[in-house]
Amino acid sequence: MSVNSAPCHIGLLLFPGMTQIDFAEPFEVFARLPDTVVHVVAKTLDPVRTDRGLVLVPTITIDECPPLDVVVVPGGPGTQHLLHDDAMLGFLRQQAQQAKYVTSVCTGALVLGAAGLLSGYRATTHWLYMPLLELYGAAPVAQRVVVDGNRVTAGGCTAGMDFGLQLAAMLRGETIAQQIQLHLEYSPAPPFQSGSPATAPKDVVETVRRAAQSRQQERWKAASEWRNSRLSQRDPAPSVATG
Repeated sequence: MSVNSAPCHIGLLLFPGMTQIDFAEPFEVFARLPDTVVHVVAKTLDPVRTDRGLVLVPTITIDECPPLDVVVVPGGPGTQHLLHDDAMLGFLRQQAQQAKYVTSVCTGALVLGAAGLLSGYRATTHWLYMPLLELYGAAPVAQRVVVDGNRVTAGGCTAGMDFGLQLAAMLRGETIAQQIQLHLEYSPAPPFQSGSPATAPKDVVETVRRAAQSRQQERWKAASEWRNSRLSQRDPAPSVATG
């Protein structure tokens, strides 16, 4: 995409039970972009409590939100409810019709999938839920950020910063994105190499897997139901002739 200076409207979805870091990292980057308006979008203007208790305040409702250039869906436990929320899924489908980029962080990708917006695209999400992408018709890719056409998806939680900076470069050029990175002093040096199942100790990986088991089962069920519904729409059962 060619870089331009036209005003850019970016909307980040806000919903109960979301993981705030999925929202906060890209917000911090986008809020520093020139000629950019960042909307914090929710179903109502009521304060929203995240999964760890932080309360955030929307700036606009889905009914009043203008056409967006960039749509961002964060992740978190609360996405489980969005998978069945017709109003939110309809909002995403409507915005995706004209948006330059349709994006997600972490398990926000599953919401895009439930809205039918990842079918045929390469995508990523939190490592625990990568296999679910196939049920939504996407091709899972184990990367921090995956760009496929106008779909941009990020891995779990902290990948939101990489995502924000990469999208900033796509919107306003690499120089501005690098300036923002320097302002934020984003130069990761984690104290442990346990940020990936490929590098974390096996006992740590298994503990995290067990803790997420019930939520995994819920999301598998939702994704399987979505897939079966799509398959039944494409291949309706033949009618039985009666004499």
